[in-house]
Amino acid sequence: MTGDPAPAAPRRAPRQQRSREMVERILDAGRQVLITHGYDGASTNRIAQAAGISPGSLYQYFPNKDAIAGAVIDRYSDQLSARVAASVAERLTLSAPDYVRESIAALLDALDVHPEFLRAVMEQTPRLGTGGKLLAFEQRIGELTVAYLTINRKQVRPDAPLDTASWMLVRMVEHLCVRYILDRPPIPRERFLDEISAMALNYLRPWPNPPQDCFA
Repeated sequence: MTGDPAPAAPRRAPRQQRSREMVERILDAGRQVLITHGYDGASTNRIAQAAGISPGSLYQYFPNKDAIAGAVIDRYSDQLSARVAASVAERLTLSAPDYVRESIAALLDALDVHPEFLRAVMEQTPRLGTGGKLLAFEQRIGELTVAYLTINRKQVRPDAPLDTASWMLVRMVEHLCVRYILDRPPIPRERFLDEISAMALNYLRPWPNPPQDCFA
């Protein structure tokens, strides 16, 4: 069994303001190329052209396409985590239906970038070894979910361990939101939010009968 692949690292870390601005310019161009051409269609030449620089200038900072894609995904993961965590933390005092629906809406808004870019993030993260920040994002949202469930323990079925419930909810919601954006099903956004919120709330609510009686 092998471990996760090592991240494709930038060639050098920018220290001067001018260098940091150049890296941001390359990353902005890399994101746009991923949106326009997808990962397979991206290349260092295309990224350099989109950034308005020579390939030689690009190679001073990044050795290859994977290093740029990894840095773009890391930056996106940081932005996603900060945006969603802040939105969820602001809603901890809401009622369960409002908390669930508004938190899911915040995640959907944050994920709703161009489908080709999100597809590159989902497909290339494991191969590039950039999954650490996405995992940290899931853990942070999971901690906030546990906090909310602890505050509202009486609204949750008593047999549901909070860590387990949080893990299930975060990954269910994340997966369905990603698939909604990538698949573009003929479901209006508000209907999707209604349905996924109902799923999450029904999972948490106390059952009228114990599970062992469901199929008696």
